[in-house]
Amino acid sequence: MSACLLDPFYPVLPDAAWVARIASAGARFIQLRVKDAPPPAVKTEIAQALKVASAQGCQLVVNDYWREAIGLGADFVHLGQGDLAGADLGAIRSAGIKLGISTHNLEELDNALAADPDYVALGPIYPTKLKAMPWKPQGLGRIGEWRAKISCPLVAIGGITLERAPDVLAAGASSAAVVTDIVMSDNPEQRARDWIAATAPWRDISAAHPPTRYLRTT
Repeated sequence: MSACLLDPFYPVLPDAAWVARIASAGARFIQLRVKDAPPPAVKTEIAQALKVASAQGCQLVVNDYWREAIGLGADFVHLGQGDLAGADLGAIRSAGIKLGISTHNLEELDNALAADPDYVALGPIYPTKLKAMPWKPQGLGRIGEWRAKISCPLVAIGGITLERAPDVLAAGASSAAVVTDIVMSDNPEQRARDWIAATAPWRDISAAHPPTRYLRTT
């Protein structure tokens, strides 16, 4: 099994045009999270984002749409708990697709670990601006708690800004997922470059001392 590490900077973006913008700024691990779009538009966005990712040399993670990911040749998907319950994990694994799973409490963590994920996401770490969350902010301490319970990489998400990212990564997260701090920035490309610079110490550490369990590679 060869190593495939998460990048400490993990932007979550709404469409292929955003993927192109932030990949061109240097991001190397990007999630495409298309919401409230008809099926043809979802397929178009995923296909276009995959082309961008291939051209830019970055890893694209497709949120939720695992059937479309299989059909379009994606190699990484992210599932929320609701989507996990209805997903065909056998089909996902047979297609050679890596898997990230959202968690918000210990019961969900158990559900996620039963699926043998390539990473677990924990959130929200801080209060969020994008949407109202039914869960209270987890706080930095919960990152360490999750880190002690899992052997795969840990993604932290929810209210994370450039200024908060170093604390999140120092608390034990492998990667800091970011939404509004990029898409609501006055200059998203420069903000992405600032994130890449700010997270460089953790990128260097990961490269020099990879974790004992790696993400699957196909």
